[in-house]
Amino acid sequence: MRPKITKQNIKTLLETKFIKVFDLQYAEGRHYYNATRRSADDLVAVKSTEEFQNMLPDAVSCITIWNPSNGEPKLLLNREFRYPAGQFLLSVPAGLIDPADKEEDEPLLVTAKRELKEETGIEVLDTDELEVINPCLFSTPGMTDESNALVKIVLNRDTLTGMSQDGAEGSECFDGFSFLTKEQAQKILKDGVDEYGIFYSVYTWTALTYFVADMWNRNPIYKCIKNRIIAVKITTYSL
Repeated sequence: MRPKITKQNIKTLLETKFIKVFDLQYAEGRHYYNATRRSADDLVAVKSTEEFQNMLPDAVSCITIWNPSNGEPKLLLNREFRYPAGQFLLSVPAGLIDPADKEEDEPLLVTAKRELKEETGIEVLDTDELEVINPCLFSTPGMTDESNALVKIVLNRDTLTGMSQDGAEGSECFDGFSFLTKEQAQKILKDGVDEYGIFYSVYTWTALTYFVADMWNRNPIYKCIKNRIIAVKITTYSL
């Protein structure tokens, strides 16, 4: 049976603008601590199953692939300083869902477009591909209810202009971009660290894996099977 908790059994331990810590008392004398971006009324732990299944995540992470017609595709990552890690980490463009975004018809896509623009200077065009590939993922549910959606952005263009990290807000701090070929992404996955020997986040690992496996490329396995079927039909007809 699923353990349940009521709002009356939640105690606030720390409350700041961007992070809060709550003591979740599921049972007498048993304390579970939750670091979160949410208010006490919006904690994931107190949501019903229906509310849980329909909630928006805290943020959006973008798996961004540059797909020129005259060259091989490349995964676009940036280097963002992550204060708890004390390092510039190889990262995907990402950011929190703003309150105004939640009023939009497609809040995850709206957030993705804005964050890509802020962190890379790139604007999504009509020729590009934008798709939610996972609506809500938990990174470390043993200590936090923080969640991210994953959005795929495929930049179908031969040149990328206006790239900049000047749109960084607040304490955000960046140190350039990385455009990775599939071979380079495979090496980083195999090594478990980037080219500087620095570990990276689970969302970066997901982006690397998604890119290397060609999951972004409109189901290449189906394309291969379809082509083989066509070839068999042509051969049979010729006979």
